[in-house]
Amino acid sequence: MAAVAPPDPRLAGPGTPGEADDPSDLKFPVAEAFARHAAASGVPLGRSGNPVPEAAVSATFDEIAPVYDRLNTLMTLGADAGWRRAAVAAAGLHPGDTAVDVATGTGKLAAALAERVGPFGRILAVDASRGMIDRGKAAFPDLVQLEFRQANGLRLPARDGEFDAATIAFGLRNLADFDAGFRELRRVVRPGGRVVCLELTVPQPRVWGHVFLAFFRRMAPLGGRFAGCSRAYAYLPASLDGFPGTEALTARMRAAGLEAVTVRRLGLGSVALHTGTVPVG
Repeated sequence: MAAVAPPDPRLAGPGTPGEADDPSDLKFPVAEAFARHAAASGVPLGRSGNPVPEAAVSATFDEIAPVYDRLNTLMTLGADAGWRRAAVAAAGLHPGDTAVDVATGTGKLAAALAERVGPFGRILAVDASRGMIDRGKAAFPDLVQLEFRQANGLRLPARDGEFDAATIAFGLRNLADFDAGFRELRRVVRPGGRVVCLELTVPQPRVWGHVFLAFFRRMAPLGGRFAGCSRAYAYLPASLDGFPGTEALTARMRAAGLEAVTVRRLGLGSVALHTGTVPVG
């Protein structure tokens, strides 16, 4: 679950596009990038994607992979386990079914899906970060129905309509193009199957939202500081600047061709669970 994830993005340098010669020496102005992108978009649906370079996002996830699960549990006070259960239920899977979990992180949601489909089902867990994929493989070696693969969420290694469901948990904010991400999730799900998106959102009403953001902007870097990666975890609250709200995400899912889109708020309104269905016929 590439969830409370957080790039400490780096500027591109000579060599491979999107990568830096010496990442430790380069910093990307994360907060400024999100604020600038949000202001430039100025549309009701919020910004259209993550302005941070994809290579920088992957590199940061590689860096934080060893502490990722512990910090998620700490910063959510253990509530993340319940959110994953809600996402599994929303996927509507049965024994023997198949699903893909995009931006899987260390694979906790993918493993929960694997338990639901059983040994005769199949779950493909993909993430752009090799560090996250390696951690997931090491954590769940006995789930024969669970396969981990490094891949970009906008270019999934799957055929059209290959799966009964597709999930993405706390990873949409990291995609370069939200609409393309939803279209890709829809593409790989069969007619009648479900697309599930679990993501952070700003709580309502507005006063509570301001309180939440103020707390969030202090808590995330503080948790990262204890783990030795405070600069990386400063990304998390910044990534909510200009990010589409629940109604905007609903509209984007519908525009991607999904129907019967529903939304359920969790975590005192700070988490949104969107579910859409691929049309039949």
